[in-house]
Amino acid sequence: MTSRIRILIVDDAVVVRRMVGDVLGSDPELEVVGTAPSGSIALQKIPQLNPDLVTLDVEMPGMTGIETLVELRKRYPLLPVIMFSTLTERGAATTLDALAAGASDYVTKPANVGSVSAAMQAVRDSLIPKIKTLCWRKSMPACRPAPVRTVPPGETRRSRRIDVLAIGTSTGGPNALTTVLPALPADFPVPIVIVQHMPPVFTRILAERLSARCAFEVREAAGGEELTAGHAWVAPGNHHMVVARDGNRVRLRLNQDTPENSCRPAVDPLFRSVAEVYGENALALVLTGMGHDGRRGAEAIRAAGGSVLVQDEATSVVWGMPGAVQEAGFADGVLALPAIAAEVVRRTKLHRAAPMPAARAS
Repeated sequence: MTSRIRILIVDDAVVVRRMVGDVLGSDPELEVVGTAPSGSIALQKIPQLNPDLVTLDVEMPGMTGIETLVELRKRYPLLPVIMFSTLTERGAATTLDALAAGASDYVTKPANVGSVSAAMQAVRDSLIPKIKTLCWRKSMPACRPAPVRTVPPGETRRSRRIDVLAIGTSTGGPNALTTVLPALPADFPVPIVIVQHMPPVFTRILAERLSARCAFEVREAAGGEELTAGHAWVAPGNHHMVVARDGNRVRLRLNQDTPENSCRPAVDPLFRSVAEVYGENALALVLTGMGHDGRRGAEAIRAAGGSVLVQDEATSVVWGMPGAVQEAGFADGVLALPAIAAEVVRRTKLHRAAPMPAARAS
């Protein structure tokens, strides 16, 4: 019989500790082995309780969530940690700091849900799937995907001019994007459109942080922008983002249509629109993420003649989204995260004239 996933809950609020404990304790595959009201107490309890995963509040008095995480990572580099954050500017910024410091994932505390039972359901829906995904080796040992053939970097199904780069990602995405995008040059020759599964506020702060690291501008999309080379747009939380023809131009459009794959923004609507507008001149990239969002969109891009690259399992926090694309047979290449930017640059240079050299002074 498979043993249950052992969880330590760390939060300074007794009400939150009790609520999260009740939610997790109701699942037969999970076991709350302890709680801690502070980071310092949590660090003392970890060697005693030997948890499989820790939930950690972002904002705590005394030793903050970030400080606790940094110390925890020194001692337990592989222990999964899910941060609890608030849907606020400060909560979003601190959560992105936590992800950069080594947090595995995050969930937001329910706000304005109307009742305790609704709050508990919101926590149940958002937290439990992430716990089981991050601890799948313990909870579902028979569900490991079968080995698949990967396509060596540089091996292409076809050679087409690339006119857009569309990126989809989820769990682990902020750090993956921080690896890929800053490695692209300032004169990157095509526009970039990105879906990262995140709520409002979080996506804007993510875009600002990426822009500060990149040689080109990264913005949260507002809708109506004309796609131009050397610029990147991140879909805003709670909105799907698609591309659409406007005469000879291509513009971004936002909508609040029904969530897809339980997500809004979702990758599939963006990829489908990219396939429709750009056809064989589209390049899609699916990075680390939980679930299978992007699989159907990748199918549409391939059917239109475009190409799809995915991040490999070894460098993904969760190989759900890229793995789903690969297993469905829609990936043209499977690459380790550090190799992705160079391959993207190589493909976008194909069939594109080199820049004219600067004229010499007479």
